[in-house]
Amino acid sequence: MKIVESINVSKTYQQGKVAVNALKNVNLTIEKGEFMALAGPSGSGKTTLLNLIGGLDLPGEGKIIVNGNDYSKMNPSQLAELRLFKIGFVFQAYNLIPVLSAVENVEYVMLLQGAPEKERKEKAERILDEVGLGDKYSRRPNELSGGQQQRVAVARAIVSNPAIVLADEPTANLDSKTGDGLLTLMKKINEKKQVTFIFSTHDRMVMEYAARMVHIRDGQVAEDTKK
Repeated sequence: MKIVESINVSKTYQQGKVAVNALKNVNLTIEKGEFMALAGPSGSGKTTLLNLIGGLDLPGEGKIIVNGNDYSKMNPSQLAELRLFKIGFVFQAYNLIPVLSAVENVEYVMLLQGAPEKERKEKAERILDEVGLGDKYSRRPNELSGGQQQRVAVARAIVSNPAIVLADEPTANLDSKTGDGLLTLMKKINEKKQVTFIFSTHDRMVMEYAARMVHIRDGQVAEDTKK
C-alpha cells in the first residue's frame, strides 16, 4: 500500500536575488511499514523533501500525496489536522517543552487532539514504559540526558498511532551507543506497530539500520536501494 507519493516534485527557494533549486522533478513512492532513509550531504535537498512530506512546506511544482491525501487540494487547516493525527515528528533538537514533564510532553499531542485526560495520561505512561523511561515520568527535559530526551520525543511522535514518523537527523546530537539504542527502539516500533519511518540523515549508522536507502544529490534521486 502506497503511503507517500512524490510526483514530479520541484522546489525553488529565493536567497536574496539567487534562485536555489532545492528539488528537481523528484519521483518517489514509499510503501506502508517501510523503515527508510533519505540520505545525502547538507544542501542536497533531503530535509526539504522530508518537510514537503510532512506538509510543513509545499512544492513549487508537482504533487505530494500522503495517506491518500493530495496536499495540493488541501487548505492550511486540513493540512494541520493531517499533521496532528497522521504524522509524528522527531527533530534533531528534540523540541520538547521545557516546563513540562516527560509525561506531559508526550501527552501534549493528545491534548491538541482533544483526547480525555485519563486516556492521555494512561497512554503517555504506557508509551514511556515501552521506550524505557518508566521511572522518568515526572522529569523535565533539563533533568534528562540527550538520549532520554530523544526517547521522549519518539514517544510523543508515536503515542497517537500515526501512519508515518518523520525523523530529521534524530541521532545527530547523540553518542554512537545512545544513537544505536534509539535506532533499535525505532526499528522495534516499526516492526511491532507497522509505523512507516522516514529519516533524513547523513549518519552512517542510520543508513545501516534503514531497510531502504534513497540518496539525494543536487535535489534529485541519485540512487534508490533496498536491502
